[in-house]
Amino acid sequence: MIGYLVWAVLFGALFAWEGIGLLRADDAFPTLSDTLRAVMRYPVGRWALFALWLWFGWHAFVRGWHFLLRDGQ
Repeated sequence: MIGYLVWAVLFGALFAWEGIGLLRADDAFPTLSDTLRAVMRYPVGRWALFALWLWFGWHAFVRGWHFLLRDGQ
């Protein structure tokens, strides 16, 4: 249960950040795409995002398969 709450808070924070960035376009508040563009400008940033993507995919899909593959016990 606590895991779902943490994910909900994280996604809520991301949506709030994006919403503030889009609503206040006259400010210098960056959106997520602005932030990713700044990180992807450098090769180290690209590799770091790729590593984060692999880590997230491993934990979300490969480690989570045991729940999906249970035989109804």
